[in-house]
Amino acid sequence: MTEQTLDSATATTPSGFLRVIDLRGQHLSWNELRHAVPRQTASSVAEAEASVRSIIENVQTNGAAAIREYAQKFDGVDQGRIKVDPAEIQKAVAELDPAVRKGLETAIDRTRRFAKAQRPADVEVEIAPGAVLNHRWTPVKRAGLYIPGGLAVYPSSVIMNVVPAQAAGVESVVLCTPPQKDFGGLPHPVILAAAGLLEVDEVWAIGGAQSLAAMAYGLTDGEDELEPVNTVTGPGNIFVAMAKRQLRSIVGVDAEAGTTEIAIIADNSADARFVAADLISQAEHDPDAGSVLITDSAEFAQQVEAELATQVAEAKHQERIGIALRGPQSGVVLTDNLERSIEVADAYAAEHLEIHTENAREVAGRVRNAGAIFIGSYSPVPLGDYAAGSNHVLPTGGTAVFNSGLHAASFMKAVQVIEYSRDALAELEDDIVALATSEDLPAHGRAVTIRSEASGREG
Repeated sequence: MTEQTLDSATATTPSGFLRVIDLRGQHLSWNELRHAVPRQTASSVAEAEASVRSIIENVQTNGAAAIREYAQKFDGVDQGRIKVDPAEIQKAVAELDPAVRKGLETAIDRTRRFAKAQRPADVEVEIAPGAVLNHRWTPVKRAGLYIPGGLAVYPSSVIMNVVPAQAAGVESVVLCTPPQKDFGGLPHPVILAAAGLLEVDEVWAIGGAQSLAAMAYGLTDGEDELEPVNTVTGPGNIFVAMAKRQLRSIVGVDAEAGTTEIAIIADNSADARFVAADLISQAEHDPDAGSVLITDSAEFAQQVEAELATQVAEAKHQERIGIALRGPQSGVVLTDNLERSIEVADAYAAEHLEIHTENAREVAGRVRNAGAIFIGSYSPVPLGDYAAGSNHVLPTGGTAVFNSGLHAASFMKAVQVIEYSRDALAELEDDIVALATSEDLPAHGRAVTIRSEASGREG
């Protein structure tokens, strides 16, 4: 593997945004590819791990006092009441800009239709006469949903978390989102309005890892009570993702939806303007956001680099974008051909993967690992961020290898129900006794034979 800035022979400007990882002519194993693709540095992950452990312990020990401490430290807010008065939620709905309301309602409708379709069906199987097994899906009773704040406002994340929980049949939903200094310690009013449109009336002004700890362990603040939840979901930065990892034994969590990332598979048929704009769209989120171009065309990489130079200069958040694009988590990966590009994409396992190639749908069908796949030139990631109907709470940091994006079943669990008749159990008696004896657990076998003896006496 070689890492470089492309020279004139490979047609990139020396002052480019994206570092280049040149895999051409190499045959790397799956493990080598996993280490070759751009990632956040290990030191940033280790730092988050220690910080989050301290936050969780503080909240668990000191409760509301710890929450107020972090509100002052991270949000610059001298916090009074932590729970949001439901009247503030209704006020935010009443004062919501009509155009924004229309956009939210469109997103709610499309996301709800897709979420309802995702709800899994129960399955009943009669294995043998009188032997019935049922795979029954049940929603968790209470869900805790985290909506990030920080550098942007995310009412869309309210929709993405609340709608699938409601579609699953969750009885009780609590929403946590950071307090905002500009709004007197309340969350952003558009966040509150989105909650109101979805009829969520329990909102707490708590941000970051501390909010996940509060939802997992519960919180008492005067007369206000945040009851512990069964499942915590929602996107956030690396600290939020780390909190999920550390709380996994206490409460159910969705995928580690940390700092955002995009990967784009492109060939020379792609439009460099679109690809550059899409890389920028995710870099706009956060200086740690990842933007990765995977291509078998060095000439196309040059075209994208030229477009980045133009478009970043015109962007409102050009400083933040520039930091993200030049960071170790971003870059261009050059490959020999499309087949190798797909292998690299599978190793990267992007939160968002765009396909800008000929036969894009066919290429997408060959990808195994991604949170969400966006096919073709007219399916950019912001479509999924807002109004496509899909969910934008997706696994990051390569965890799409084993995790899925948020969906209705994320708020459900399967219960296996077993019902055997007397005759159906008797048919298995010899098998069960033999296996129980082989495991030196004779009482297991006796639990079966005592029933057959009773049946014999009754007969």
